[in-house]
Amino acid sequence: MPPANRTPHLLSRGSWPEVRRIGDILRTETVGGMLLLAAAVLALVWANSPWSGAYERLGDLRVGPAGLHLDLSLAQWAADGLLAVFFFVAGLELKREFVAGDLREPRRAMLPVAAALGGMTLPAVIYTAFNAPAGGDALAGWAIPTATDIAFALAVLGVINTHLPAAMRTFLLTLAVVDDLLAIVIIAVFYTSSLHFGPLLLALLPLALFGLLVQRRVRSWWLLLPLAAVTWALVHASGVHATVAGVALAFTVPVLRRKPGPGPGLAEHFEHRFRPLSAGVAVPVFAFFAAGVSLAGAGGLGAALTDSVALGVVVGLVVGKAVGVFGATWLVQRFSRARLAEGIDWWDVFGLALLAGIGFTVSLLIGELAFGAGSERDDHTKLGVLVGSLLSALLATVVLRARNRHYRRLREIEERDSDADGVPDVFQGEQADRA
Repeated sequence: MPPANRTPHLLSRGSWPEVRRIGDILRTETVGGMLLLAAAVLALVWANSPWSGAYERLGDLRVGPAGLHLDLSLAQWAADGLLAVFFFVAGLELKREFVAGDLREPRRAMLPVAAALGGMTLPAVIYTAFNAPAGGDALAGWAIPTATDIAFALAVLGVINTHLPAAMRTFLLTLAVVDDLLAIVIIAVFYTSSLHFGPLLLALLPLALFGLLVQRRVRSWWLLLPLAAVTWALVHASGVHATVAGVALAFTVPVLRRKPGPGPGLAEHFEHRFRPLSAGVAVPVFAFFAAGVSLAGAGGLGAALTDSVALGVVVGLVVGKAVGVFGATWLVQRFSRARLAEGIDWWDVFGLALLAGIGFTVSLLIGELAFGAGSERDDHTKLGVLVGSLLSALLATVVLRARNRHYRRLREIEERDSDADGVPDVFQGEQADRA
């Protein structure tokens, strides 16, 4: 049958180089997710301890040059500065996927893009339905439950997974990256309270120079980092959230090598350098400053979770994400020729859809932008994000552990069949990898 008539498969494994690259990313993000969880737990414990005042003073400590309007608190530096590194890496990953990865093929890109759109639309609708009767500023948080946290979700999957197909991990990573790009668009468009065109236009100059240098394959940090810092500072001064600068810088980096040959392109080189910094430092530090909510200050857990804002966030993450991602995936296969790859079941898709409800990092950021850091509604938002993400993780763990046992039994049956056929042991591991 000619390739044009071949039925596209949803959640297929992808090429071997892509699978190997995804494995390397997963190892970094899984460790980063563990650090993220530890930072969040430490912040919660400290914020509700007798030494909570010290935690608040640490977050409010201001550093930076006041003359440049960069005398920010440590919490602001974490949200505006460190998360720019996170979005720089996400931008590099997304560009690489669509330029040189498996998603350069429209039939492969269709599924994660549709799943990300479904997983953002329905949670926003659910949140709005919960808060429409209240009206007022409560509706400002409509985008809070739309995000999926890459590091946290992959950390949970890494703990669960021993025998799950590699295609599931690839799908989750790509979904989360597309999700992050859409989230930064939402932040830039809907959460820019005041826009100053002067600094924004000036930011185009260092951005263009940065792009010119990287297009010429310049890797000198003493040239590139100052230009990136100036771009970030001008975007910050413009009123647009400074993390947008990270994505803009990433999109200027070339993916393909100028001359064909072995070795990574510049985008992959930068990604390899900055991903450990993003997953191991930037995101955990942001979580430490963002997740520390005092239950007493929020009126108690019960009072906080009866607020329509917190309820909308919890239901949006747990129900909206799961139904949105699963439903969009089903619609793609229903109204196209695409089918699930051999060996993948709809229970696998449902487990990943539940896992997409872990909306930690970007959800906390949007909550701060919507209601103001330290406000009562921001505290309620944090509790809603924490509870919703935890419930999504627990439900996904139940489903995916059952699926992991299923694939483990299949692997054991294959190994017994190999033994019965007299295949030498040295080849069995290779056969299992191909399976």
